[in-house]
Amino acid sequence: MTEGIRHPFAAPPAEGGVIEVAPGILWLRLPLPMALDHVNIYALDDGRGWTIIDAGLSSRRSKAIWDQVLAGPLQGKPVTRVILTHHHPDHVGLVGWFQSRGAELLATRTAWLYARMLTLDVQDRPTTEALTFYRRAGLSEADLANRASERPFNFADVVDPMPLGFTRLTEGQRLRVGGRDWTIRIGHGHAPDHATLWSDDGIVLGGDQLLPGISANIGVYPTEPDADPLTDWLDSCRAFMAHATDDQLILPGHKLPFTGLPFRLVQMIENHESALDRLLDHLATPRTAAECFLPLFKREVGPAEHGLALVEAVAHLNCLLQRGKVSRSLSRTGAWVWVQHE
Repeated sequence: MTEGIRHPFAAPPAEGGVIEVAPGILWLRLPLPMALDHVNIYALDDGRGWTIIDAGLSSRRSKAIWDQVLAGPLQGKPVTRVILTHHHPDHVGLVGWFQSRGAELLATRTAWLYARMLTLDVQDRPTTEALTFYRRAGLSEADLANRASERPFNFADVVDPMPLGFTRLTEGQRLRVGGRDWTIRIGHGHAPDHATLWSDDGIVLGGDQLLPGISANIGVYPTEPDADPLTDWLDSCRAFMAHATDDQLILPGHKLPFTGLPFRLVQMIENHESALDRLLDHLATPRTAAECFLPLFKREVGPAEHGLALVEAVAHLNCLLQRGKVSRSLSRTGAWVWVQHE
């Protein structure tokens, strides 16, 4: 599984501490209240201040850790810029907190629009569209009733308010950060318009687009129920191959920094193509999305993982639909039933 991938650092930094992964680049971690219990943050030294890559989830604990890091390893210098890789809450949660302290936000337009929209879209109960999405995915009547009566997750629960104003990142753009020149390359699939940064001296800030050993979640959501993010993801992996070398140091959004990106990109493509093959075989018998976990993940999925597993199952089914490998029809209960073409 890890053949071709090497980890130059055997262990992550301790809470409130940092590791210098390259001259002028510090690596720190912030906690997450989930199975994937951390997010990586990188601070790049700009002389009079710091540029940070992502900001972590908003919580009192995260803010306390940041205050400790700023006063200690970051030498009391301010964060002057935040580069947001993508809009997910574990990355954008404290962006607004830093903006309120005077930091400039750099992000792709789509990432900023999604993040700001979702922080403003607070729902006490699931929308009709969301419940229809989950019905189409094959949730039981009991599960649907439970969802309908419960307050859903809201971005504003863990993302600080984001003030107006940002600086747009675009494909191929050049940036000077931390004494290095970087090229912006945009990926898709895990999140729309996900920014990665590639330095001229072989360092890549990969966010969640380039992770070692674990797969980024590729999900379909009620905002775009017929989307095909898996094709976007596979296309991005193939596009990155033209820029990948074995000796680049990849600084990912989770897990440990690594080398061996060409191998990892091929591995990520093959993992999803194999999952699609298993899923297609599984659909010799008509199934709903909720009945497709075992061939995709090769294990039982528990309650804590059910939501992410469901949206990823829909993503793989939508990909097969776009490839013309399956068809779907609505059951009497309103669920999409998927089956392979004969």
